[in-house]
Amino acid sequence: MATVDLNSDIAEGFGAYTCGDDDAMLDIVTSANVACGFHAGDPEIMAHTFARAKQRGVAVGAHPGFPDLWGFGRRPMPFSNGEIERLVAYQIGAAQALAAYAGTRIAYVKCHGALGNLCETERATAEAVGRAIRAVDASLVWLTIAAGEQVRAAETMGLAGVAEIFADRGYSEEGHLIPRGKPGAMILDPDGAAARVVAMVKAGAIITANGRHVPTAIGSVCVHGDSPHAVESARRVRGALENAGIAVRAFASA
Repeated sequence: MATVDLNSDIAEGFGAYTCGDDDAMLDIVTSANVACGFHAGDPEIMAHTFARAKQRGVAVGAHPGFPDLWGFGRRPMPFSNGEIERLVAYQIGAAQALAAYAGTRIAYVKCHGALGNLCETERATAEAVGRAIRAVDASLVWLTIAAGEQVRAAETMGLAGVAEIFADRGYSEEGHLIPRGKPGAMILDPDGAAARVVAMVKAGAIITANGRHVPTAIGSVCVHGDSPHAVESARRVRGALENAGIAVRAFASA
């Protein structure tokens, strides 16, 4: 039976401000990408999320991004690759500490927002992230954007990598994510998102806006947790995968 992981970016509130329904999402997904305090999140939210994930048997990972609370980590920032390497190492360490405090451990790393987009296309930046992961804990899995430079960097750097596709994002004809704000960037219909995920997993390919297939390994599917329809999209995606005979299972142990 084919299997695939279902992940979501969560713990993205800050202080008194909430973002998304994390508790509901943890009932659906098999892996949770926990914000590390730079683009969102804080020690209270991180500890709470790690504890809830442990209770529900959900694998957890660090979700590092640019230090940009105002822009939610979705704005490019002019850091050198050396600075990015240390920013990522810092955030992995924070996630490890708060996970240990909650009685669990992080199993993987996934870059957020503008940092993830940069690593999708810029090999040198992807390698900076890889060096950070390898330096802090080389046993951590690198959750990478399918068909991007992170995939190739993980392979050449000796890191375990798992490629992910996005349920709620559109793809260009080159197989890259369409930038937010551009036509076709967001998939807002939960049923439409679910159907295209099943099609991509079955095909072993990214399906672009015009229907082109870009072959890729697919180990995980992401549903972003900050949109109004996030929980319903995740529920529809999981249901559609299981109805298609595809088991939904974490790629790493909880």
